[in-house]
Amino acid sequence: MLHAKLTSKLTLTALKRIQHGAHYPCLHSLANCLIHTDGGKKRHFQHSHSRAVDGVFHNQSTTCLTHRQYETQYSGRRSFSLSAATIVNAAPAPVQPYLRLMRLDKPIGTWLLYLPCTWSIALAADPGCLPHLGILTLFGTGALLMRGAGCTINDMWDKDFDKKVARTATRPIAAGEISQMQALVFLGGQLTLALGVLLCLNYYSIALGAASLSLVISYPLMKRITYWPQFVLGLTFNWGALLGWAAVKGSCDWSVCLPLYFSGVMWTLIYDTIYAHQDKEDDIKVGVKSTALRFQEQTKPWLSGFAVAMMSGLVAAGINAEQTLPYYAVLSAVAIHLTHQIYTLDINKPEDCWKKFVSNRNLGLLLFLGIVSGNLWKQRQETLLQNEEAPR
Repeated sequence: MLHAKLTSKLTLTALKRIQHGAHYPCLHSLANCLIHTDGGKKRHFQHSHSRAVDGVFHNQSTTCLTHRQYETQYSGRRSFSLSAATIVNAAPAPVQPYLRLMRLDKPIGTWLLYLPCTWSIALAADPGCLPHLGILTLFGTGALLMRGAGCTINDMWDKDFDKKVARTATRPIAAGEISQMQALVFLGGQLTLALGVLLCLNYYSIALGAASLSLVISYPLMKRITYWPQFVLGLTFNWGALLGWAAVKGSCDWSVCLPLYFSGVMWTLIYDTIYAHQDKEDDIKVGVKSTALRFQEQTKPWLSGFAVAMMSGLVAAGINAEQTLPYYAVLSAVAIHLTHQIYTLDINKPEDCWKKFVSNRNLGLLLFLGIVSGNLWKQRQETLLQNEEAPR
């Protein structure tokens, strides 16, 4: 028994020394796992701390490898995983910094930019019809490019800030993998491709889309001058709520588009305030402002107010777009989702903030499904009315 205890103690001591070394990453990971194993029972520790500065979403996770994961990673047997991060890591080495600069490995930001576009496109569809697939595809491509451009602009502005924070110091520009001039050229390429997408739309939409560029460029500066950068992010990220309808109809029906846009801005204030709570300490150190710092312990009442405003706007948009029962049924589910999200939020636990933030993608998809279902229901209503009015 004494021999076993001494052996165990010496092994753990050695592994801890390996853990602090910089030249043996595989042994470092194995040491972490063994150190956190007690009595034959594996303890799994995972810390996920994510950063969203200026609408650019950055997630870093450190996970203890199990024995099987260790074998898989270091013995050549790899499990198949198709994810955005996997695709980026599989790209040629010279290309990877640019893909990470546009946050291609972290698609949540693209989703949150794209979803308001889908709502608007779906609301503009003819009664009984699905949303236009071609326009949805164009806007998906545009969202990917514009989100990437926004990330590039953000990192160019924030290079000095990013160097001071461990979680952002590895970003391509801050780490010196990409120079400012290279980033500028890359930005020009993204904006050129995005312009190509915009030119596929009608003239009204082209003018409307071009008007959003000032928001995209100026947003990263807002955190330096106001505690409400999330509001400006909302104005930027939800521009698609106006543009989507215009792309389908040729102009905006403001009675529908403005309430939808307003709801999107309120939604952004909710999810990005939640996200900003992960970075409160670092933001104070580097002098960055946010609604999380503005609201502090009063965050939940503020978020509740934003949620009520968001739901009011969605109801108004639905009434003006002559939406039907399925739409309002889904709005009830959206309200429940928001209520649960805000009520269970722990603003002092970064991993919980990240979990709540990411869940907004599902909320956005749920709302899109409700709009599509409500629009298809219109055809059924019209058919029933025609049958009732038909002579017998």
